[in-house]
Amino acid sequence: MRKKNWLIVLAAVIAGGLAGYFTVKVTGSDKGQQTYVYDPGSTGAVVRNVSISGDYPDFTYAAESSVNAVVYVKVVKRSEQPQGPSSLFEYFFGFGDSMPREQIGTGSGVIISEDGLIVTNNHVVSGATEIEVTIGDKKTFKADIIGTDPATDVALLKIDAKGLPTIPMGNSDELRLGEWVLAIGSPYGLTSTITAGIVSAKGRSMPNYSGEFKIESFIQTDAAVNPGNSGGALVNIKGELVGINTAIISQTGSYAGYSFAVPVNIVKKIVSDFKEYGSVQRAMLGISMINNNETLKEKMKLSTTEGVYIAEVVKGGAAEAAGIEEGDILLSIDGAEVSKSTAVQEIINAHRPGDKIKVEVRRGDKTMSMDVTLIGKDTQEMNAYNRQGNVNLFGAQLVPAPKEELEKLGLEAGVKIASVEKGKIRDAGIKEGFIITYINNTPVSSPQDVAAEVKRSRRSLLIEGFYPDGNLYYYGIGL
Repeated sequence: MRKKNWLIVLAAVIAGGLAGYFTVKVTGSDKGQQTYVYDPGSTGAVVRNVSISGDYPDFTYAAESSVNAVVYVKVVKRSEQPQGPSSLFEYFFGFGDSMPREQIGTGSGVIISEDGLIVTNNHVVSGATEIEVTIGDKKTFKADIIGTDPATDVALLKIDAKGLPTIPMGNSDELRLGEWVLAIGSPYGLTSTITAGIVSAKGRSMPNYSGEFKIESFIQTDAAVNPGNSGGALVNIKGELVGINTAIISQTGSYAGYSFAVPVNIVKKIVSDFKEYGSVQRAMLGISMINNNETLKEKMKLSTTEGVYIAEVVKGGAAEAAGIEEGDILLSIDGAEVSKSTAVQEIINAHRPGDKIKVEVRRGDKTMSMDVTLIGKDTQEMNAYNRQGNVNLFGAQLVPAPKEELEKLGLEAGVKIASVEKGKIRDAGIKEGFIITYINNTPVSSPQDVAAEVKRSRRSLLIEGFYPDGNLYYYGIGL
């Protein structure tokens, strides 16, 4: 009897083991498993069998195939600062009149072509006198700026090199909340640093206190990003570039759980414009927007909380020409639903002036579809001039200078700044009542002349003019 009981127990153990084995075989990670294969000899990521499986994420492929295409960027900014003499010798012999001041900043960049095109942040290289790029094999190159775009915080650099490793560009629109991503860069000068996190949110914006025009539709992640990471790569688990790391929100200046990246789909368009046109070709829809919600619906007596509320339609803009009105609710663009102003910005920024889009708006209880031909900022301002006889430029309203004011100052012609709001005019220190006489040494006699000179200028403006008290002033504005 004892022998029979022992055999029963043994049989049960064997049966349980076999059941567990077959359960693992049927439901285990082998089912649907896909593998990344990285070829170190390639200049880009090589995927032989692309797939994702298993209960635990494996970042090794994405890290190994991307890290060598992320570079260290050193920026030197020099300026001549007046200095007083520090000794009698310097005083009598004229030394100490000026001394070069040097500031050194660091950041990261991403190689996007084998012949040395590198994407980084505008704020990393802004004001640079000299830029050095160190690649993965420790070689250092001088870098030239191909183009910068403060509105998106994207810059394109070029180094004289061939056969460089690259990161293939992915599609940031396909990113999903909770998806794993890696941040690669040089925080605090620690080159080739890799951190992991998930996509926490999409379409994020941050407070803008400068008054400058910004296009913000950031990817938010919880991957650790610190000073020096700016301009580095945000890659997905397949080793594709999905963003350029650009900012953190922190009260200490160091990582505090939130980091932000410019979506790669925005970067693609900016880079394409730099390569093809030499500058960003930015389309404008010509509206001011407010995110719709229950509070706004009740306040404005709207029929829905969907879409984006159009608070203002810019005179001379594309929206006005298409028949869009203040108070309309923008529901979709080219079939893509929009629920935040950042989503609208991201879609429009992917287009160039002259592109046609189809928008759907709600007006009261009626839904309408409209065709819109996008225009550039200069065209928008010129359209406003043609309709109203004046120009709104960089936040300032420009009008022909009154004849009596010109006579009082002994001038033959000029353009008066009638009002100043947030924008580059105010930031430059120009005040209401200033009369512009020259821009970049070219005389101007009408607001249209000013707009034309701005359109011709590519980097900066030198503005000359008088205040009503007769004092002559010069102002510089960067474009």
